[in-house]
Amino acid sequence: MIKVIKIKDNLDIRLDKFLKKEFTSLTQGYIEKNIRKKNILINEIKTSAKYIVKKNDQLKILNYNIENFKNRIIFKRKVDISSSLITKFNKSIIFQNNDFLILNKWASIATQGGTKINISIDDIINKISEDYKLVHRLDKDTSGLLIISKNKNTAKLFGHLFKSNCIKKTYLAVCEGKPKLKESNVDLNIKNKFNKIEITKTFYKQLHNYNRLSLILYRPMTGKTHQLRIVSKNLTCPIVGDNKYNNQSKYKNEILKLNAHMLEFIINDKKYIFYSDLPKDFKDFIKKNKLKYLKKNI
Repeated sequence: MIKVIKIKDNLDIRLDKFLKKEFTSLTQGYIEKNIRKKNILINEIKTSAKYIVKKNDQLKILNYNIENFKNRIIFKRKVDISSSLITKFNKSIIFQNNDFLILNKWASIATQGGTKINISIDDIINKISEDYKLVHRLDKDTSGLLIISKNKNTAKLFGHLFKSNCIKKTYLAVCEGKPKLKESNVDLNIKNKFNKIEITKTFYKQLHNYNRLSLILYRPMTGKTHQLRIVSKNLTCPIVGDNKYNNQSKYKNEILKLNAHMLEFIINDKKYIFYSDLPKDFKDFIKKNKLKYLKKNI
């Protein structure tokens, strides 16, 4: 059975998000698979899950059936955000203007909600304002700089900047061992949760090495899930405290030593550069293990 849906308004929403909204039983994997197999078309043409649907677009589903494309009632979970958590969030803001803020995210809090997530940064900002939006993500255990837009136009602007690779991101990691080369570019294929191969590109530079530990600078040119943690493992110098990709046990009780340390971008001809304040556990670990960190090397 074929189903045709004509888009009536400019919704500013991705195709996969639109389909999930229309047919709440669909999974991300099912949507991506059927787009890939040309069962879901826009204006008779194969597109991608990231396509932004537009007014007067014709969405055609070639394998439509009521059983697969049904709706189910979704109950939104109620999240209680304490005043102390709001205070912690506000104290973690290192910059803000009318359009965006830069948060120095602490480790152990997820950026976005999920089945095993109690409270996320997304929950906190939704409590503060309906206009606040995440424009990128950090792993739950990764600390450091996170951009949050304050309005729809700025969210779209940052989306464009990220897509165009116009935001320079620099991470710091303490790793066990050291890479064979002091600095290099790494092109690595990574399987995502849908078992699909994704191409990643990363630059790294060893800043200091002492007593089988390395302080490494990473600049990812792509933004895939766990990218830097997997690259570190591939370089045979997994990140300290990484319980997923580091099989070495000496520092298994440490918090993940990965920090989104610097952001650099230009908006309206104005250049912005931000540095995170490294968490206490990170600074203490560097000092205890006699690793040298100089901001001028970043």
